[in-house]
Amino acid sequence: MATNSTWTWEQEKKFENALVIYEEDTPNRWHNVAKACGKTEEEVKLHYEILVEDIKNIESGKVPLPKYKEASDDHYNNGYNFKDEDQRYK
Repeated sequence: MATNSTWTWEQEKKFENALVIYEEDTPNRWHNVAKACGKTEEEVKLHYEILVEDIKNIESGKVPLPKYKEASDDHYNNGYNFKDEDQRYK
């Protein structure tokens, strides 16, 4: 089908935005999406098919969700311990 092209972060964002702008019933959708992200129509169609398949796999539970670390005080204050600072002034 298409070439094994690589996608930059910027092209990915343009692709995602173009999918929102050019909905399924938009005439010349793939031409417009391709133009928006600097790819060929064949590349964006394949990229979309891969995206749809990824979403199906995630929704069916075939792809586990990442385990995020619990948020803590250290996360919000870059490890600085304000409790120690408070104790110095008491």
